[in-house]
Amino acid sequence: MFGFGWMELLLVLVIVLIVFGAGKLPQLGEGLGKAIKGFKKTVHEPEPQEITEAQPTAPTSQASSAAGTPPSAPVRHEAGKT
Repeated sequence: MFGFGWMELLLVLVIVLIVFGAGKLPQLGEGLGKAIKGFKKTVHEPEPQEITEAQPTAPTSQASSAAGTPPSAPVRHEAGKT
């Protein structure tokens, strides 16, 4: 019912030839082929899963983590004081 016959396809081909010219048809076909190949590739690839990194933490010693106490805060040394 809504198919294209050979006459319709021929008419479309003639219109494309008139609009783009014979010199541009290979470039047009190549671009269309790359677009279809890229589309098929993205459709068939599984979606990459996003990995979110947690805030980096300083390594804790076995003793403080076993005791359940948080690690001590880093000591800040001021320049000029001894």
